[in-house]
Amino acid sequence: MTFDELRDKAHALPLKPGVYIMQNAASEVIYVGKAKALKNRVSQYFQDQSRHNEKTRAMVGQIDHFDVIVVQSEFEALVLECALIKRHQPRYNILLKDSKGFPYIRLSPGDYPRFSLAARAEDDGARYFGPYGSRFASQGIIDALRQALRLPACRRKFPKDIGRERPCLNFHMGMCDGYCREEMDQSQYKRSIDQAVRLLEGRLDEVVDELTAEMELAAEELRFEKAAQLRDRIRSIQLLSTRQKAVAGSLADTDVVGYHRGEAKSCFVVLHYIGGELAAKDWELLSAPMEEDEAATVSTLAAQYYGGRGQLPRQILLPCDIDEQVELARMLTEAVGRKVEVLTPQRGAKMELVRLANENAAEEVLRATTAEERRSKLTEALGALLGLEELPHRIEAFDISNTGSSDIVASMTVHIDGRPLKRDYRHFKLKDMPHADDYASMEQVVERRFRRYLDGDEKFSEKPDLLLMDGGAGQVKVAWEAMAKLGLGDIPVYGMVKDGRHRTRALVAGDGREIGIQANQALFAMVGRIQEETHRFAIEFHRQQQAGHLKGSALDGIPGVGPTRKAQLLKHFKSVRAVKAAALDELAAVVPKSTAAAVYHHFHPGKDQEGRDETP
Repeated sequence: MTFDELRDKAHALPLKPGVYIMQNAASEVIYVGKAKALKNRVSQYFQDQSRHNEKTRAMVGQIDHFDVIVVQSEFEALVLECALIKRHQPRYNILLKDSKGFPYIRLSPGDYPRFSLAARAEDDGARYFGPYGSRFASQGIIDALRQALRLPACRRKFPKDIGRERPCLNFHMGMCDGYCREEMDQSQYKRSIDQAVRLLEGRLDEVVDELTAEMELAAEELRFEKAAQLRDRIRSIQLLSTRQKAVAGSLADTDVVGYHRGEAKSCFVVLHYIGGELAAKDWELLSAPMEEDEAATVSTLAAQYYGGRGQLPRQILLPCDIDEQVELARMLTEAVGRKVEVLTPQRGAKMELVRLANENAAEEVLRATTAEERRSKLTEALGALLGLEELPHRIEAFDISNTGSSDIVASMTVHIDGRPLKRDYRHFKLKDMPHADDYASMEQVVERRFRRYLDGDEKFSEKPDLLLMDGGAGQVKVAWEAMAKLGLGDIPVYGMVKDGRHRTRALVAGDGREIGIQANQALFAMVGRIQEETHRFAIEFHRQQQAGHLKGSALDGIPGVGPTRKAQLLKHFKSVRAVKAAALDELAAVVPKSTAAAVYHHFHPGKDQEGRDETP
């Protein structure tokens, strides 16, 4: 279908809840979404593309056709959306890596069976336990089993490799009983595997009682080292049992969800609490930060994570309100046959648990992302948002600062991948400016900067990939025109506009088109830092110029005019020339009459207040 045909089809949809399925030319499902009103939601994709984020624009560009399924309620739409996402794994949906299903722990057949993870239970002669919460947590159970029961974790094959090599480091560190040694009896291996199986089946008491009896016997026989080993094994097994049940969801009474979106990666975290104590942590990194807002992301990930589980906690705490909160609680309640609460705490102890989950998510992102990756992702995001052909590695930002027509200055800051390069910062004193004019000032500064670039000045030898102006569409337009006159109109220019609270709100093009940056908090913060740094650099230079004028000016030496009076006069009249031309009553409106008279007679000796000669 053409774009117009897709738009017409969307406008013809009913105002009913349902699910829409976007497909490409090869009929592959690329996105699945739900809607309260299908017509309103689907038609949004085929409106003004400039309002979409990068991911949505890319997805819409690949849509060849779409289907919809009308349902009776928003709840049915949520359930159907979860099922279709798991089935099709659409490219443009937010996906957990384990969303195809929940992992099993597999025990291979044979005389020396081994534990491993499996995506599904199969009829292959092996034993399967589960399903469990996630691959990460389930692998942790296998590792804990090996450590508690000192089972081998190496790649050696038994009995083929028994006695062929010396025991590995795990044996010498007390982490394995060394079944690769010839003196080890196979019955001991089978006994340890049997204990592991009983632990996975939940028969903890049997195993603990058995090991406790062995420990007491070893102590009676004065084999204290063996008794200590058995004591440590019992402790490890008790911890393992708690962790296993928490991961399986059979004991957890509260799950706390956390989410953090970084510059290069995002993280979804679930903390499992049993009896008020933290028992396990499950988390997953998402390779790129999601462009959807936090609520939409948390809603999608939570539905994927909990949907289809056989065991669920009694209470799930979310880090933010989501639109489908009631529907999600109902879906999970019906899945397990008992009430499952889904809450968003606003204060108190539960809010502190959510804060801790968010901190855990942020820490995982920080550990998994280098500073270079963060900067690179921000550069990519900015370039994509502005539709630039090349990534904006070098960004130059300009700002004007003045006090009336005096001391008009400008600043140029340089940022490489969002990081300030202070050695390339530059100041400008504006020339031949009879009065304050931000547009003319910006035009002059940009022309001077790039003329020096064309002249081969080594201080201006680098060509920027992007210019950012402190101001709106007017400043952007005059800056681009100044560069176009010099044959440099290929450099993109945008303005940095602020909101009522003096914070960067958006980027603006020369035609007045605004590009919102608040959806990506990391990018929003980076542009804000660039604007604040450029403004700070301009103000700093402007104050230096003012201080220099105040230190030595024609006002010095006038009786009654000190630094304070001098500053008052210059602030009001903007220049010494204006002070000199002022009438006595104008001066008296700013400073005391005696001071005003001293200033007036200093500049007009022999004149009265009307400007006439005092002597005939």
